[in-house]
Order: sequence, then structure tokens, then C-alpha cells
Amino acid sequence: MSHLASADEDVPLNRLQRDRFAALAGKSGARRMSLANSAGIGLGQGYAFDLTRPGIALYGGIPARAFAGPIRQVVTPEVQVLQRRRVAAGQSVGYNATWTAAADTEVAILNLGYADGYLRCFSDKGSAIASGFRMPVIGRVSMDLTAIDASAVPDLAEGDWVAIDYALPEAAVLSGMSQYELLTALGARYDRMWY
Repeated sequence: MSHLASADEDVPLNRLQRDRFAALAGKSGARRMSLANSAGIGLGQGYAFDLTRPGIALYGGIPARAFAGPIRQVVTPEVQVLQRRRVAAGQSVGYNATWTAAADTEVAILNLGYADGYLRCFSDKGSAIASGFRMPVIGRVSMDLTAIDASAVPDLAEGDWVAIDYALPEAAVLSGMSQYELLTALGARYDRMWY
């Protein structure tokens, strides 16, 4: 077994590694040969050898552009609304008052924070979804709580559940983290529900 150094890009190094790996066939004593991870599979049949290792693709990660259509997200964090309050114009939300209401705003507090793997890099960038509406994260994500602007969903109430917008390719760009980091950051405090 080996691993491509740049599987997520179609670069000459991949072909060089493939050719060198193929030259080992029958010389190493290995019964089976494996070179391609999820991104390597997208490079074509010539990288498959005997076995492939579709890691992140099994979790809905898009390891390369070749997979953008066929793979769907399989992990969606869902969290509960703990509190909903109207925040008056001029008032702030979150640590260091990084968000200030430009107008009266309906704010919902979610039971989600960086201890759950929803990191501070999503502060003022992330969003939650309910009733088909996207509600932006406002202020800083704290250890256990995240605030969202719930003005677009007037019937969102304490105890309701919302989905966190965690589409891996987009969340990776938004956060500056890799899709792998995003998945492995999701902590043990989530209940795992299988559908």
C-alpha cells in the first residue's frame, strides 16, 4: 500500500508515483496493491490497482472536482434552540461584543459551540437552516453556545431543532479548514442518528 501525495490535484507527480508503484507489482510479496484514496479514485482506473480506499467520500466529502455531482452529504449537525429573544437595535451579542444589532433583531441561542467542533472560525460566517430559511451566525461562537439571527423564521421557538449548514466543500472554504478537519472536529457530544 502507498498513498498519493497530491491526489486532489491532477499533477505529474501522481503519474510518477503510479508508475513507480506499478513497477513494484510481483516484487514486494504483497498479495494486493492499493494506491488510491477518495481523491485518487477520481484520477481514473489506472490508479485503482487491487483495492481503493474511499475514506472521506464515504462521509460526503468531495475530495476532487470529479466527484462534485455524484457524492451527497451524509453528515448534518442538528442542534436545539435553547432561547429566543428580541435584541434591541444598538445592543450586542456574544463575547467581545463583536456583533451589534443594526435594528431590532430576533436572536436564537443554539446548544452548539467549539466544544462540539463548531469552531470559532464560523463566527459571523456560518449559518443554520429551518423552514427553508438560512439564518446567519451572529457574534462569536463560544464553547457551548452559538447565536443566530432568527428574524426570518418567526415561528422558530425554544426547543425546536435547526440544521447547521455544514456542506463540507463550502464549509471548508468558509472556515479555512480541510473537509477532513471539519468531520473529525465534530465531537462526542452529538447523538448519532442513522437514517
